Amino acid sequence: MRDAKSTNLGEGDSLAKNMQRATLHPLAQFRAFVALREKGQGDEEIAAAFFVTPQLVKQRLKLAALSPTLLELYAEDEMSLEQPMDFTVNPDHERQVQVWEAIRSSWNKEPYQIRRMLTETSVRASARRAVFVDVEVCEAAGGTMLHDLFQGDDGGWLKPKQSRPKVGNGSKSRSTCLLATARVLGRLNGNPAPMTDDEGAAHAKLFAKYRTLKEEYEGQDQFPEEIDARPS
Repeated sequence: MRDAKSTNLGEGDSLAKNMQRATLHPLAQFRAFVALREKGQGDEEIAAAFFVTPQLVKQRLKLAALSPTLLELYAEDEMSLEQPMDFTVNPDHERQVQVWEAIRSSWNKEPYQIRRMLTETSVRASARRAVFVDVEVCEAAGGTMLHDLFQGDDGGWLKPKQSRPKVGNGSKSRSTCLLATARVLGRLNGNPAPMTDDEGAAHAKLFAKYRTLKEEYEGQDQFPEEIDARPS
């Protein structure tokens, strides 16, 4: 009596042989890989059945997970194989379709342009801002990582969760990934806090002293050493 694993392996071998005999659209292979994965087969088992590498299996499974709209276009040969590859960098089906609609009539359908549009609300994981926030902290706060399985991506892209952080619970996952990494890692513009009466009086006193020294030594390149070293 064959166990479930042996049965699945036999199905994989049979499916691979049938596909080799027929001239099928590559999309059929993508879906065959998905069917075997759903039956519990791992990447290495699927790869062995089809005489391909586990990395290619990962790539095909990611292609099969694209928006059904894009897969239909690919099945009808309205997209080249390279174009679906570019869209796998972002799993958001709605965004995938939006980008396709934006570029389908454009002269610029280069891979870098598609990836740029699909990752424009993210930042490379190797960027100093992302390193400071800490990718693991951001993932724990609901952020996700985007990866390109077809080209080098320098560690991928960090996509913070777009939500309002709750205040008053410690670091709260580093303020929910530093305010969703400054709302997709943009620039933070701050306003100085107002000074207290004591701070304002101390500031006025120091500023008056500075003006006196500046007038006294006007025309010199710098204050004398004994003046420069004097404590406030």
